Amino acid sequence: MSTSPKTLFAKVWDAHVVKSIPDGPDVLLIDRHFIHEVTSPVAFLGLETRGLTVLFPDKTFATADHNTPTINQHLPVADPLSANQLKALETNTAKYGISHWGLGNPKNGIVHVVGPENGITLPGMTIVCGDSHTSTHGAFGAIAFGIGTSEVEMVLSSQCIMQPRPKTMRISVNGKLNKGVLPKDVVLYIISQMTAAGATGYFVEFAGEVFEQMSMEGRMTVCNMSIEMGARGGMIAPDATTFNYIKGREKAPKGEAWDKALAYWKTLHTEAGASFDKEYVFDAADIEPMITFGTNPGMGIGISKKIPVSHETGSGKSSYEKSLNYMGFHEAEPMLGKPVDYVFIGSCTNGRIEDFRAFASIVKGRKKADNVTAWIVPGSHIVEQQIKEEGILDILTEAGFSLRQPGCSACLAMNDDKIPAGKYAVSTSNRNFEGRQGPGARTMLASPLVAAAAAVTGVVTDPRELI
Repeated sequence: MSTSPKTLFAKVWDAHVVKSIPDGPDVLLIDRHFIHEVTSPVAFLGLETRGLTVLFPDKTFATADHNTPTINQHLPVADPLSANQLKALETNTAKYGISHWGLGNPKNGIVHVVGPENGITLPGMTIVCGDSHTSTHGAFGAIAFGIGTSEVEMVLSSQCIMQPRPKTMRISVNGKLNKGVLPKDVVLYIISQMTAAGATGYFVEFAGEVFEQMSMEGRMTVCNMSIEMGARGGMIAPDATTFNYIKGREKAPKGEAWDKALAYWKTLHTEAGASFDKEYVFDAADIEPMITFGTNPGMGIGISKKIPVSHETGSGKSSYEKSLNYMGFHEAEPMLGKPVDYVFIGSCTNGRIEDFRAFASIVKGRKKADNVTAWIVPGSHIVEQQIKEEGILDILTEAGFSLRQPGCSACLAMNDDKIPAGKYAVSTSNRNFEGRQGPGARTMLASPLVAAAAAVTGVVTDPRELI
């Protein structure tokens, strides 16, 4: 009997369907469930109210990250709401026997950074978390997506979730990347071409030479931002790069279990002739270092370009004008030379060691601009340790920067690291919505190289001039 060729997505999804509801969602088995202090307390409350327990505590992993301070983590947390949420996470995980990496734990860090670096994230898995950027884990050839609080409760109690099967899309980028172009630029370019809603309803597979040659950290950055074009998630087929990254990590399979897992992982790729609901192909040569100029991640341009003139009419036009108004920018203006008040490097998008290496490559031998406040925030204590061991901290200190402690920090204005109203931030995080980094804050999304160039010059600068 002949079966039609399958996509990577179909292979992983089909292997996890417990039950299909006719004309309805599929019931999916979940392999890994990550929780943090913000979206889990109400879910645990729901369990108690209904007299339920956690079905498989060993499949859930908790870390504190969203509203944790990034300085003086040894002191009690000052904000009462944050302190309560952190306490609730500690109490709930202890009650149900769930692994918990709280503040001060050497394994603590941003949920989407610590999962992969500890070998919890593996190819072929289904992974969920009450956080939209769970798509990060798709870099390993996993189906990973964010869920709401009621679904967190569902997974805790049943290890399953009900999901309508998304449509599939393949985005290929071929060719060789230009100088100074990082994975963050690749994904910002794709979103600028697709718009912030261009992949709504789809699960995206990223394919082609650029992703095949990309490091795991780069792939995580790309999959992290797949949801910024409306996708349910993004994934990349696992290969030797993936396997080398995972091997030897603490919770990765060992010995015979490794050999068996590897044999299965090698089958996780889209078969020749498999069809997608939509396909896009881009050329690496068209991508330069990117920066956003508006209030959604789709409003991005090559750093040497001018802000586009809108040809829309009606509500599209007024929404465009409102966005530029908020930013204090105008059509047909260059981005180069625009003043910068804050620079943030970190988040689940760009808080890994490779990002800090890139940042340091520009600031080495230079000095931080006097008008810039810089927040340099590692994604985990493991990354923090690497920054110290590799001499990156010395380069940063010499240039006038200081290192903060791990956490989500200025990505989302849920902790003390908020950009003040009206100030401009070049940020390596994933969202530039109005108020995302603080009420009235103005965010320009960029790569670690573009962030570093802004940090030492005090204005939006093409990093290629400093490389």
